[in-house]
Amino acid sequence: MGKVVILGVFVADTAYRAARMPKMGETILGNTFALGPGGKGSNQAVAAGKLGGDVTIISRLGEDDFGQMALQTWKAADVKGAIKYSPDAYTGAAFIFIDDKTGDNAIIISPGAAADISVEDIRENADLIAAADVFLTQLEQPIDVAHEGLITAKRNGKITILNPAPAAELPKEVFEVCDYITPNETEAEAITGLPVRNEIEAETAAQSLAALGVKTPIITMGEQGAFLFGYGMVRAYNAGSVVETTGAGDAFNGAFAVALSEGKSAVDAVRFGCATAAISVTRPGTAPSMPTRDEVEQLLRA
Repeated sequence: MGKVVILGVFVADTAYRAARMPKMGETILGNTFALGPGGKGSNQAVAAGKLGGDVTIISRLGEDDFGQMALQTWKAADVKGAIKYSPDAYTGAAFIFIDDKTGDNAIIISPGAAADISVEDIRENADLIAAADVFLTQLEQPIDVAHEGLITAKRNGKITILNPAPAAELPKEVFEVCDYITPNETEAEAITGLPVRNEIEAETAAQSLAALGVKTPIITMGEQGAFLFGYGMVRAYNAGSVVETTGAGDAFNGAFAVALSEGKSAVDAVRFGCATAAISVTRPGTAPSMPTRDEVEQLLRA
């Protein structure tokens, strides 16, 4: 069993469904409400933990109820935490409005303690990163912190993965310490300026990412599957009817990291990630939708 270290944030998702967004100063009645765990780093850690990986997340929390939710979520998925508490800050939260008619959403994220994740947090956990097989991060914490984590892992000969979400302008130095980068179509276009709608366009965008210094770009493409630079398209798996796609990218990244930590080839790791994502979208929620190892292996065999 390989070791995976994930740098990322936890936020509590508060999702409201209503017929429309209220106007300023107006109060309306909603139709449903859901509270659950969120944050890309946390979701990816849960995905990796439920697949049997030896996973540790580096993050920050507030000393409050949402912080307790994070700890309970990680414990249930066998995820260890290298956590620093910010006593003067709150655990991050997201307001998610969902239009009942269209399914469109509007989101406000207040990162709280997660905004305090710093380069010093990476330095304090340098030995933890050095002892891992794979280091995975995203861009919900400050970019300079993600960069420091990637540098630390690379310096120690570890596999590095950057999931560039949410999309942001990145210096070339960040790309040069990425063994793998895993944008979706939208994120790949934001980085390269090139549209990604099919395999041919994905190859062109992947070539552009490689030119920036990334060793092996991977572009996730939803129901089409994932494009692996130097190999081609890995087709998506069909695990049943799609219920919610929100956590699919996190499922892919957590699974991909686990597979690489176990010594699987990039192709097999992408297949493992695609199968994990395929199961996750058949269930509601993000962290709660992540499948077990047995479920993923059964789909791969099928």
